[in-house]
Amino acid sequence: MDSLREQLLILISTPIYLIIIGLEVLLSNYRHRKLYTWKDTAVNCYLMLMNGALDLLFRGVYIIVLDYFYRHQIFSFSHVLVYWFMLVLLEDFLYYWLHRFDHEVRLFWAVHVTHHSSEHMNFTVGFRSSVFQPLYRFIYFIPLALMGFSPVDIVFVYSATQIWGIFVHTELIGKMGWLEHVLVTPSHHRVHHASNVKYLDKNMGMFLIIWDKLFGTFQAELPAEEYQPIKYGLTSPIKKETPVTVVFHEWQSIFKDVNRADIGWKEKFGYVFGPPGWSHDGSRLTSEQLREVEAGNLPEEPVTVKASGK
Repeated sequence: MDSLREQLLILISTPIYLIIIGLEVLLSNYRHRKLYTWKDTAVNCYLMLMNGALDLLFRGVYIIVLDYFYRHQIFSFSHVLVYWFMLVLLEDFLYYWLHRFDHEVRLFWAVHVTHHSSEHMNFTVGFRSSVFQPLYRFIYFIPLALMGFSPVDIVFVYSATQIWGIFVHTELIGKMGWLEHVLVTPSHHRVHHASNVKYLDKNMGMFLIIWDKLFGTFQAELPAEEYQPIKYGLTSPIKKETPVTVVFHEWQSIFKDVNRADIGWKEKFGYVFGPPGWSHDGSRLTSEQLREVEAGNLPEEPVTVKASGK
């Protein structure tokens, strides 16, 4: 039954993806906007396949782990509607923190950076996956299993909300009225993918935007005349994008920083578990420090961009 449910989800979502991608390509060409390139789309598909293969290989492990905690559940739900409503709500809440730590801890940013490395914004960028995230993502969902949610239901809801997560990767959909107050919309997610200083590490939600508003990571998309046009990609672009560097470039940077001869263990720890852009000597700046510079609260020198930053 659970396998059938996932297969049905794939059967429904795949033609939807193909239709919206096809429409976006046609509209972008009609409006003379270069939203797609062959190379960028190929990299998006490559990262999706890498992530999907690893997820399938590792699924048996994380299902067993989640099932262990599910067998030791401390709650149970008697009403099916309450069960599914709470699962969607709580899983989205936990995903917010997973996503936020992926941005705020350099070790995890080294995994997630692949998703932000595209300089374009289109539906296929939604497939530009964080390749190694399946190896630890399930840890965030252990509380759900303890609360009485079935592991297969946890995986199903994650997959279902990912469909919405693909939909928000586009420049062709503007503000969505009252939905802007509740859901993550394309406008919110354009901010999330922007490398403009004001927009860095904002709008972490996948389905609901309420978590960002509650925990201080929300930023509305501003008109170009009020701030500046959105620029996508990393603040420090990959010098040479290859199948290897697109996945491992930040790991290489971490290795280089940790092996500096002029730092101790405290600094080494900071280069691995500190925020992206942290440096022991101020030669690089974090997102928050860059915002302070932009606001005029910090001196402009020395300033370099956030290390392989978003």
